[in-house]
Amino acid sequence: MSEVLDAPARATAERAAAGLRTLVLVGNANVGKSALFGALTGKYATVSNYPGTTVEVMRGALSARGANFSVLDTPGTSGLFPGGEDEQATRDILLGEPGATVVQVCDAKNLRRGLLLALELAEAQVPAVLALNMADEAWERGIAIDVALLEQLLGIPVVPTVAVQRQGLRALREALARARPATLEARYDPALEQALSDAQPLLPRDLGLAPRALAMLALLGDASLRSWLRPRISEAALRRLDDLAQRAARDLGPLRIRVAQARLQVVDILLARVLHLVLPPGPTRGAAWIDRLTTHRWLGLPLLAAVLYACYQFVGVFGAKVCVDFLERAVFAERLTPWVAGALRWSDFLAGPDGLIAGRYGLFSMGLSYGLAIILPIVATFFLAFSALEDSGYLPRLSVMADRALRAIGLNGKAVLPMVLGLGCDTMATMTARVLETKKERVLVTLLLALGVPCSAQLAVIFAMLAGVSAAASLWFAGTILAVIFVVGWLAAKVIPGSRSDFVVELPPLRLPQPANVLVKTVARIEWYLREALPLFLVGTLLLWGLDRAGALAALERAAAPLVVGLLDLPREAAGAFIAGFLRRDYAAAGLFAHWQPLMRAGAMTRGMEIQVVVALTTITLFIPCIANFLVIIKERGWRTAMAMLAFILPVAFGTGAAVNALMRRFY
Repeated sequence: MSEVLDAPARATAERAAAGLRTLVLVGNANVGKSALFGALTGKYATVSNYPGTTVEVMRGALSARGANFSVLDTPGTSGLFPGGEDEQATRDILLGEPGATVVQVCDAKNLRRGLLLALELAEAQVPAVLALNMADEAWERGIAIDVALLEQLLGIPVVPTVAVQRQGLRALREALARARPATLEARYDPALEQALSDAQPLLPRDLGLAPRALAMLALLGDASLRSWLRPRISEAALRRLDDLAQRAARDLGPLRIRVAQARLQVVDILLARVLHLVLPPGPTRGAAWIDRLTTHRWLGLPLLAAVLYACYQFVGVFGAKVCVDFLERAVFAERLTPWVAGALRWSDFLAGPDGLIAGRYGLFSMGLSYGLAIILPIVATFFLAFSALEDSGYLPRLSVMADRALRAIGLNGKAVLPMVLGLGCDTMATMTARVLETKKERVLVTLLLALGVPCSAQLAVIFAMLAGVSAAASLWFAGTILAVIFVVGWLAAKVIPGSRSDFVVELPPLRLPQPANVLVKTVARIEWYLREALPLFLVGTLLLWGLDRAGALAALERAAAPLVVGLLDLPREAAGAFIAGFLRRDYAAAGLFAHWQPLMRAGAMTRGMEIQVVVALTTITLFIPCIANFLVIIKERGWRTAMAMLAFILPVAFGTGAAVNALMRRFY
């Protein structure tokens, strides 16, 4: 354990030796930390798990006034006492980065909540700068903050910013040189102050939080803090901390309530001096009407349908049809693949019919062709559309509109975020299920993501295949997937123990997406696809090539043929695609696309073929999750839950495919 806990300290020492200082962005959830991170560093990419945690953090670089910083963007937190895994990760980052400078990002519209966190950071004695983000939205709501007085009372630099418009960034960079611990402090009941005084000498001074803050966490019962303390203090000291906490609780009652009351009193006095309400300029009548329309119970539905239709036209038609046709046919099929095959014609092993590079399962002719010509165009257009919706402020409104439907399956509107992110990557979305408050909700969302939400790479092929069949066939597919998600979600909500959390969401003002923000986010997500997903395409191709050369692929296809041909009434060649689905579901979909694409292009699709396309797409969409997602499910939910999901999903996928085949042959 100590080796894991010392990893952040070693990393900090290595950066210091290289002349890098650490800058940590800290703040409540949804205050614009990631937008500010992107604006400061020009980067919007998840890099790695923070050492000792399972939470991924973004890391970038920043130069300001001759100093070079390694910048970390932490998960949102309401305080140093962790209430969940993400908040614990933020606390652990602060513990493991002694000497780091903190930029606390505060929502200027919710200054009270931000100052409560600032008070805890002051107690921790971390050098800090306060960024009053979303300053424009505060002004629009009639909130005026006396920045100079707030800076004087806190004792640290305070800078108003609008991250999405890159306002205030220069002042924030310059303020980093003046970062220092805040002078604001709260005084507690004498009995608690005595306990804090007695506890501090027992605690280490080599962590990123001051002994007073560590003492407060220990007295409040932060069990996760023990993993940091045990290698550094004696068992006797740990027992002494327990005794102090029990004695204080016995004298004062629930300590967290007493502490919260004392901190609120300090913050409210501060707010009374620096916060003023003015007559806001207010939005125009048209803007206000559109804002209300987006969340209206009934009138918001046509707007939602229009947004989804526009996304479909951009992603499903322009991306999946126009861009894919051009890249797949004009670039790869007619130019690049023949050129590569010609350049390697001297080697039958590389470019023959079963060649490693340009053969039937070649790394270039199949792996790169699928990954770049079929998947990339739709991944790029999807990420572009998603980034625009994210930057416009419409996504929180989407959660409000989705709340009623999601409640029917045991969730609330917060679940729309991982569900929509699942359309980008189910693996990434499974990790974001942590934003849901109860275990029941996290398990339920994980199940639905694994079962029926196609990732962007798989969605790319689905759109490309649906473009070649009738609108009625497309409706059969979409209706089936939605019905399965609803029925499974409704039943699972009855079976999975636990409760659903309340739904509270803050709606930021609608704004026109900022092209620079949209571009940075889109490019970073495409980089993620090229770095994380494309290599898996090549690995999958290599495995298929090896299975084919060894004769194992044909044997597996023969073994699967009775199920695929007999139960689903699909061509025998589809069995190979389902076998590839064990590696990646999108790879299986790409194999199906390769089978039907020539007929679609020639306009030779019959009614029976359209039924086969719908059955194949339905089954592969509901198929078992890809290896990467399955491993993340194990990490997040455990082996037992992951295996139970696998055992449930496989028969549901093939059973639904068989039912769709029977119904369409009767009624289509």
